[in-house]
Amino acid sequence: MSLTRRDFARNSALTGAGVALAGSVGALATAPNALASYDTDGAEGAADARHGVGYGPLVPDPEGILALPAGFSYKIITYSGRTKLESGEFTPSNHDGTATFDGPRGTTLLVNNHELKGPRANWTHPVPLTEGLVYDPAASGGCTVVEIRPDGRVAEWVGIAGTSTNCAGGRTPWGTWLTCEENSDRAGTNGMTRDHGYVFEVDPVDRRANRDPKPLKFFGRYDHEAVVIDPKRGHAYLTEDASGPNGLFFRWTPPQGFAYGPGRFRRLADEAGVLQAPKCFDSGGKFVDDLSRATRIGTVYGVDWVDVPDRDARTTPVRKQFGAGEVTRARKLEGMWWGDGGAYIVSSYAREESPVQHDGQVWFYDPKRRTLTLKVLLGVNPDPSRDGAFDGPDNITVSPYGGLVIAEDGEGVQHLFGATDSGRTYPIARNELNIGTAEEPEYSEFAGVTFSPDGRTLFASIQTPGILLAITGPWKRQKRN
Repeated sequence: MSLTRRDFARNSALTGAGVALAGSVGALATAPNALASYDTDGAEGAADARHGVGYGPLVPDPEGILALPAGFSYKIITYSGRTKLESGEFTPSNHDGTATFDGPRGTTLLVNNHELKGPRANWTHPVPLTEGLVYDPAASGGCTVVEIRPDGRVAEWVGIAGTSTNCAGGRTPWGTWLTCEENSDRAGTNGMTRDHGYVFEVDPVDRRANRDPKPLKFFGRYDHEAVVIDPKRGHAYLTEDASGPNGLFFRWTPPQGFAYGPGRFRRLADEAGVLQAPKCFDSGGKFVDDLSRATRIGTVYGVDWVDVPDRDARTTPVRKQFGAGEVTRARKLEGMWWGDGGAYIVSSYAREESPVQHDGQVWFYDPKRRTLTLKVLLGVNPDPSRDGAFDGPDNITVSPYGGLVIAEDGEGVQHLFGATDSGRTYPIARNELNIGTAEEPEYSEFAGVTFSPDGRTLFASIQTPGILLAITGPWKRQKRN
């Protein structure tokens, strides 16, 4: 049943602020005059910490890798070109989306994407072509599985190889990882021997389940970014990172009677279920063409879903199959995370290609109400080289200590930062590994932010050169003030 514009307008009038405040994460903004705008580095960060928000100012790292608040520390888990897989090859580069799992005998398992695009010759450390785990032998990307044992020892092996540009993805309720290709090259393009632009399932525990990788074509072929599964209703939600025109996010409805579980996706036909794109409208019933139109925290849009005509994009890219007025778009749709009964969805930035410019949004989709609520709005950062301002949110996770933890993929200085349930922001880490020069410093994005199953360790990666880090310290519940 679709949610009509009239229904949404009536419901908005009846419930008022109850709709606007759906979800648990409150407003966050760094735009001038925006709600809940806070600079929490330096002395102000220390003051916030004394009042229960954040952990205080960041302390420079003498090793030049990661600045953290006092009392926190980090360990390097994997480092591309330095640490090695069980097979003896080096850890691949370009770490990206990651999730954690409880492993056997007290171990913690992580599945780590490697965002490597194009032919293997382009990269010093592509994902090794492990027998039985290769989709396309010409492609560079894939996933590795990292095992951290109770005594601190680390092992790493290939989960899937021969995929392209594995960016984000998502953890399933049944304990597997869905890895997403952010590249839709056809066979014969850029040296590829098979079509790309798909989602693949990786089991961190059962290595045999990963043999003979099968693309999950029912999710569509496009530049995938992330995916989450609604554990109650069974829908999958997916984001597309694309422009010209701007990309879409999608809902996939499984076939009637489908039962989720490890390996079940492999049994589905390529056209199984229904893939749909959103059509949003405001409380007055007006169609919304692009999510950048929202310029106020708490903006709520109703969402209808429109069937995708050709999900495998045989002749026309999926996002170009819709005309003006048919769907709602957004630039740089990136990370997602399921929490608080819905999906958090990131739009990393918007520029001239979009109706309104910004340096980041986070939306919350409530599947019960079929609404999108703007939770995070970052105004255009006038000086990305200045520490203390945040821009370009990418990977995201819901914190066991309240609120969100967000990985920055912006310009200039790069952070991990948090947002309390009421919206106050605070720094957690700063990348201090300069991959540029002293005259023109450059810092890689953060990626793969996720907590360990017990909530004691925050894992994150510096994408270039590819370093997986484990951060520990005096975590605490963040107050709403």
